[in-house]
Amino acid sequence: MKYILLLLLFLSFLQAASSMKEWFEEGAVKGNLRYYYIETKKDIPNTASTSAHSNTLGGKLNYTTGNWNGLKLGTTFMTTQGFALPNVVDASNIGRDNGVKREGSASGDIAQDSFSILGEAFVEYKDNELSLLYGRKVIKTPLINAKDVRMLPSAVQGGFAEYETDNDLVLGISYLTHFKQRTSDEFTNIVKHALGTQMQTITGKDKSDICLVKVKYQSENVGAKFYNYYADDFINSMYLDASFKNKLTSDISSNTTIQYINQLSVGNTDDNLANNLALAGGEISAHAFGLKFGLGFKESKLDFSASKVFSNSEKHDSLVLPWDGTPLLTNMITSNNLFVSNYGKALNADSVYIGGSRGLKFVYTQEYGFLGIKGLKTAFSYLNIKNDKFSNNQRDYNMVMAYGVENFSIALKGIWVRHNSSANAQGHVTQIDRLTQYRVIANYTF
Repeated sequence: MKYILLLLLFLSFLQAASSMKEWFEEGAVKGNLRYYYIETKKDIPNTASTSAHSNTLGGKLNYTTGNWNGLKLGTTFMTTQGFALPNVVDASNIGRDNGVKREGSASGDIAQDSFSILGEAFVEYKDNELSLLYGRKVIKTPLINAKDVRMLPSAVQGGFAEYETDNDLVLGISYLTHFKQRTSDEFTNIVKHALGTQMQTITGKDKSDICLVKVKYQSENVGAKFYNYYADDFINSMYLDASFKNKLTSDISSNTTIQYINQLSVGNTDDNLANNLALAGGEISAHAFGLKFGLGFKESKLDFSASKVFSNSEKHDSLVLPWDGTPLLTNMITSNNLFVSNYGKALNADSVYIGGSRGLKFVYTQEYGFLGIKGLKTAFSYLNIKNDKFSNNQRDYNMVMAYGVENFSIALKGIWVRHNSSANAQGHVTQIDRLTQYRVIANYTF
C-alpha cells in the first residue's frame, strides 16, 4: 500500500510538472523599442532664454505566462537610456523625478541618469467574469494614469478586483499602495509621492493608500464612467463622464462627451489646510466641467472642447493631479502635468487645471487614404485658456504628423505656447512668455 501511494504521488508530481512546463511554454512575449528626441526652449520675462534637449533609446519587454487553472504571471522590464546628451539636458525622458526626489532639484533637470526597472510584476487569477490581480501594474484611469507619451509609462502597485457582467458593465475595486512616476525607477508610497517632505505636516502620517472604485458601461453608441479615489486623510476625488456616438450617414458621424470632476480634502489634511493657509491657501475644494463635440466625415474629423475649473479664493481650488492624470477634455500635449506629477508637487497646477481656468480647444485631424497614403495622419490643435489670475491668455498650438505601417510608427510633433501658465501650492500664477518644443518619436512593437 505504501508503495502504491508513493507511485501515485510521483505520478501526480510528473503531471503537475508537465502542466507547469506547458504554463510557461504557452506564455507570450511582447514589447516595444522606442527612440525619442525632445528639444525644449523657454523664454521667461527678465530671464535668459533656456534651451535643452535629449536623445533616448529604450522601451519595454513583457512576458506573460499561459493560463493554468485561471492563473497567470506577468512581468515587464522597462529601460530608458540617454545618449549623445548635451551640457543642458531635457530630463523629461530620463530621470527628472529622480532629480527632484534624490538631488532635491525643484525641476529635476539636473538629473541625467538613465535607468531600468521591473515596471510590472504581477500574479492574476481569472474565473469567468471575475479577475483578481496583485502586484505592479500599468493602469489607465482618468486621475491615475500611465501617461505613456514619453519614453516609459507610470505604474502603480496594489491589489485589483474586477467583475465584468454580460450586459457591458464593469465593476472594479483597487487598493493602491505605491506609485512610480514615468521618469523614476522607484515605487514610492502613493500619497508620499504626492506630498513629499510635507507628507507629515499635511496628513499627519508617514504613508497613506488609495481605495479606487470604478463603474464602467460601454455599448455600441453609449458609454459612462464613474471613478472614486479615496486617499485616507488626504483627498477624495470623484470623476464622472458620459459619451454618445451617432452615425448620421454612411460617411458622417458625431460624438459627444460630458464630464464632471470633484475633489475635496478629507480628515487630517482638511483640518491642517484650514488651520494653516500658508500650506496651500485653504482646504482642497475643486469642481470642474468639460464638454466635447466631434464631427467626422470620412477621413476628416473636427473636435471642439470646452472646460471650466471653478475658482474659490478662500480654498485651494486647482485640481490636484499628482499621479499623471490629465482628465480634462481640453488637455493638450503641453498640458501634461509632468512637473505636477513629480515627487512632492501635488498641490501645484498648470494651465487649464488651475482654479478659474476656462479652456476652449479645437482639433482638426486628417488621414490620407484617399490619396493612397495609408497610415499617414496629421492633427492640428489650438487651445485658448482664460483666467482672471492670468496677465495674458495662454495659447497653445500643436502640430502632429504621424505615420504607421505594420509594427513601425514615427511621429513628428511641434509645440508652440504663448504665456504657458503654472500655479504654486498657494495659487500664485507665473507665466512663461514663450515655450517651444519639438519631438521625434520612432516606435517598433513586437
